[in-house]
Amino acid sequence: MNIVLLDPRQTESEYWSITSKRQLEHLRTHVAVQVGDTLKVGIREGKRYLTEIVEVTEQAIKLKPIKEENVPVKLPVTLIVAMPRPKVLRRLIMDSVTLGVEKMILLHSYRVDKSYWQTLFLQQLDHYTTLGLEQAGDTIAPQVEIYKRFKPFVEDVLPNLVSAECPAYVAHPYAERAMPFAIDHPCTIVIGPEGGFIPYEVDLLIKNGCQALSLGNRIIRTETVIPYLLGRLFSAC
Repeated sequence: MNIVLLDPRQTESEYWSITSKRQLEHLRTHVAVQVGDTLKVGIREGKRYLTEIVEVTEQAIKLKPIKEENVPVKLPVTLIVAMPRPKVLRRLIMDSVTLGVEKMILLHSYRVDKSYWQTLFLQQLDHYTTLGLEQAGDTIAPQVEIYKRFKPFVEDVLPNLVSAECPAYVAHPYAERAMPFAIDHPCTIVIGPEGGFIPYEVDLLIKNGCQALSLGNRIIRTETVIPYLLGRLFSAC
């Protein structure tokens, strides 16, 4: 936890309060906070501040803001990912938020097991988003959308995300063209399931504005390809 996120209602008075049991336990156990220490605090969907601790009790830690700090800039990317295995979903959400993805879309495809959509992890996306924000020192959560039907999404929604100024790239190991490096524009990235998109899905993505591009001849796991691809595309950011 590199920043403590507070609900705006916790910052409406002169002194702010941390009351979350999870946050209090972390700050006491791993940081050993004391009165007079400084602490980085963010207001959810708002600004972030350097604060000073003025009181520590069993129920709360009371703070006063000292100065405003800059919120990390988001990557101008919409990340579309075929729904991964539940355990991978947890890491995928946290890592994508930490890396600064602006918008995320979870999508069904032929090789996605339908049981994945029954996972309780989908009900905990806000929690994993919060953990990712705290890791990155960010305060603004990315927009997360879910589409359980591949063809209607690709034909009706995807075209609205693609333009000359914001191209869409689908990572496909059998494409002839290579994925670019260090781009200077927004983009949409489409990543398939562990077994990859089937040919019909790749063709439909291309038909609706995507460029199929290769990252090389290695088959990379979903949780590995996302940080690799974002680093490759936005290495100059």
